[in-house]
Amino acid sequence: MAATGGVMFLFVIGHLLGNLQIFMGPDQINAYGHFLQTNLEIIWPARAVLLVCVTLHIWAAGSLTRENAAARPVDYAVWEPTVASYASRTMVWSGVIVAVFIIFHLLHYTAMVKAVNLTGRDFADLRDPGDPGRHDVYRMMVLGFSRPAVSFFYIAGVGLLCLHLSHGASAMWQSLGWKKNSYAPLLDGVARWGSLAIFIGYCSIPLAVMLQIIQ
Repeated sequence: MAATGGVMFLFVIGHLLGNLQIFMGPDQINAYGHFLQTNLEIIWPARAVLLVCVTLHIWAAGSLTRENAAARPVDYAVWEPTVASYASRTMVWSGVIVAVFIIFHLLHYTAMVKAVNLTGRDFADLRDPGDPGRHDVYRMMVLGFSRPAVSFFYIAGVGLLCLHLSHGASAMWQSLGWKKNSYAPLLDGVARWGSLAIFIGYCSIPLAVMLQIIQ
């Protein structure tokens, strides 16, 4: 659970850094997208690693949930958590909803399924006006986030993802045995504030599109 979560946490950061290039203009984000699409020796191994990590993460989550249930077959008469945070108590449900969000996001921008984007446009046919050999990632993102329903669902999904990360990134060090009392508060703070920074970074894109800062 901890090891696969760590790999996916790094991916979330890397994916954010790639997406934020939209603020540098169409040429930059389109060049970045073209680089990924034309270097299959990079993109497919990365996808394979992520798929394995997601599969193992889900399996580990299911196993731990069953073990916890077996350890306490009788529910608490009165349950008043005093230590467990809201994020830690909702890890299973936030994980399930995040999985649904990720599937939608992949269908929307990776598989470019026309029925999902709610625009009536075929994203696969968008070409860079300055270089028809490149896909127009910039225009695809602007069109995609121009639909408020899509943007708000994206923001909600990213919010749940970051809530999941805020606890997972902190618990990861404990699970790996790398969390000591002397610097545990620092790791917890980095997990919380880092997750907030990731949330702000991802949300800045749909908000910029809806506010027509990016158009």
